[in-house]
Amino acid sequence: MKRLLVIAALMAAAPAAVSAQPYPDYGRPAYGGRGDQDAARDAVRGGRQVPLSQVIANIASRTPGRQLNTTQGDAGGRPAYFVQWQTNDGRVIIFVVDAQSGQIISRQGG
Repeated sequence: MKRLLVIAALMAAAPAAVSAQPYPDYGRPAYGGRGDQDAARDAVRGGRQVPLSQVIANIASRTPGRQLNTTQGDAGGRPAYFVQWQTNDGRVIIFVVDAQSGQIISRQGG
């Protein structure tokens, strides 16, 4: 019951938080604007960053579960993927992955 109340309170507060901040606070967006997917695709094709599919496969091999959401941004001055992941037992983890090397930099939650 407590869990439902907490979820309801978070959902009620979400619209205010979303309108106050255009991006999640996972770092500065690397590709702001309309061409972000094209820029990311060009970076993968140019060999400057690993494909998201490779990042997801790496995470899945270490932590069984499923991808919920992914954004791109900046972590410590380098381009990074921020992958929201749900484990098989329902925990949510945010993996911060270096977009150039594909290495997991950190994980939050879970």
